[in-house]
Amino acid sequence: MNSVSLTDAVEWLEPDGLGGYASGTACGVRTRRYHALLLTATSPPTGRLVLVNGFEASVETDRGRFALSSQRYPPDIVYPDGQTRLQSFVNEPWPTWKWRLDNGEEICLELFVPQGISACVLCWRLAKPQVSARLTVRPFLSGRDYHGLHRENGAFRFDPVSQAAGVTWQPYESIPSISALSNGRYRHEPEWFHNFLYVQERERGLDYIEDLAAPGSFTWMLGGDAVLIFAAEGHIEELKRFGETAEKIAPGARDTERRRRASFSSRLERSADAYIVRRKTGKTLIAGYPWFTDWGRDTFISIRGLCLATGRLDEARDILTAWADTISEGMLPNRFPDQGEQPEFNSVDASLWYIIAVHEYLVLTDRARRPAAPEVRRVLRQAVQDILSGYFCGTRYGIRGDDDGLLAAGVADTPLTWMDAKVDGRAVTGRVGKPVEVEALWLTALRIGAAFDSRWNGVFNRGQAAFQARFWNQARGCLYDVVDVDHRKGTADDTIRPNQILAIGGLPWMLLDSKLARQVVDLVESRLWTPLGLRTLEPASPDYCGQYVGSVRERDLAYHQGTVWPWLAGPFIEAWIRVRGSSPAVCEEARSRFIEPLVEHLDLAGLGHVSEIADGDAPHSPRGCPFQAWSLAEVIRVMEFVLKPTAD
Repeated sequence: MNSVSLTDAVEWLEPDGLGGYASGTACGVRTRRYHALLLTATSPPTGRLVLVNGFEASVETDRGRFALSSQRYPPDIVYPDGQTRLQSFVNEPWPTWKWRLDNGEEICLELFVPQGISACVLCWRLAKPQVSARLTVRPFLSGRDYHGLHRENGAFRFDPVSQAAGVTWQPYESIPSISALSNGRYRHEPEWFHNFLYVQERERGLDYIEDLAAPGSFTWMLGGDAVLIFAAEGHIEELKRFGETAEKIAPGARDTERRRRASFSSRLERSADAYIVRRKTGKTLIAGYPWFTDWGRDTFISIRGLCLATGRLDEARDILTAWADTISEGMLPNRFPDQGEQPEFNSVDASLWYIIAVHEYLVLTDRARRPAAPEVRRVLRQAVQDILSGYFCGTRYGIRGDDDGLLAAGVADTPLTWMDAKVDGRAVTGRVGKPVEVEALWLTALRIGAAFDSRWNGVFNRGQAAFQARFWNQARGCLYDVVDVDHRKGTADDTIRPNQILAIGGLPWMLLDSKLARQVVDLVESRLWTPLGLRTLEPASPDYCGQYVGSVRERDLAYHQGTVWPWLAGPFIEAWIRVRGSSPAVCEEARSRFIEPLVEHLDLAGLGHVSEIADGDAPHSPRGCPFQAWSLAEVIRVMEFVLKPTAD
């Protein structure tokens, strides 16, 4: 297995299936506030807290003491020098590092998170165990919200609350306790470590300095595996199904997890599993790691690739039926409600994407001869009707069916489409009126609803005719981005954006004839395509921002003004193939030109995953979340459902 680049730009992720995870960089230097060994979701998949941030490790032989870890401190000092001894890193089946000591001896570390348990297992071993060596590991703790940073304070409690079965700390009364099981010896020596520097936070214009607490250290005389297991409160008993001691838990959990990961048919399918997590008694989809939770729009775009294209039809059913219970006035929340929290109904397209997902789930289960149960089918069809009725009659934020059969939506400075950035209380790309992709989704949803309720046929026919008449921009040979701008009849926004591609690809049917569709695809390719997806604005526009960098404000201004979004590669590739005919030659050319660069990206940022966004300007550096659900989902969907050529 090939080693990956030993840099802090390459990141690994070990999710626990509950919304928590361990994460870090290939070189071992933490660059984000979100990098941690034990990050737990206290109310899965939310309520995330960082419990164990990292560690310092060293090994002592007859040649001296050698660091196996490195940290970054101001102004930009990397210390100690463990990074210089790092020889290799691989991410399959889980993160594994190998260091070479000055005497030529090699030591490796395996790290993995068992599925369904908020825990992290670390195992060090020598390549030649007959060599005498003493390993020392000092963990760093915080106990903070995962969006926050930690500073030295007098309230932190260093003393263990228990040492009966390992060591358990309770740093703050309000957080879960942290247990450490090991086959080494614990020595209590409390100390604060100050001024860890996180370069990714600095680049994002955020606070980037943190202090962490180190209660003590673990030591081993290396012979067999040196095992250290961290677990959040309530999860020790789950670990002990593998055995009573760290020495027994580690191999049992390792074997179980190895078999589970080997059961996936491909690397992409294993990566897809990271986003499918527990919520109460059911399942949901995480929008992205390290900072997103589950969101409506992201869920219904992602479910087609992460669940339907990977054959996880039961999970798709459970997710879709669970969301059916949250419909209000025809709208689905853009953020799934938590206990005691009000759901956020601020998206026009989330509910329409839900209808697309329902349709594709029902079609696929019928085709696979695994038809949905009558009750499931009834619930899903009723949800479709509730959404269409609510939208057509009128709901929040001016969303309503218009006389022309199209859908009007929006009020000032409340962005309802996926281009939802706001700066200084104002929408950057408000797109009030009739946005092109919303109309594509609306007409597709009407066609789906009409299959079992004929009352939508007339609305669909009017809307289809209006779409073809109103959206074609003859002067530029493409589609307008919005018509009836700000609800002013007859106006149109001719900005070149990628949203128009959804009228041709990404949905079950095209809305344009083949000649016009080909013009749109050619224009989008020439103005917006990059190796990582589509830009959100053509570079010729005076509002174009080619780099997603700087302060929060600067980045929000650039978010949909030129920044590349990989998830749009899926609709574009499908559109590109559709207008050329799905022949073997066309599909092979699409694979070579468009899919291969995205597959290469799997080893360049978030390992095995596709980033949230990238710069519009070359070299299109990846930005945002390194592990993004809909980015990966669309690659999988295209590979499984689109690149299946028909005969010439």
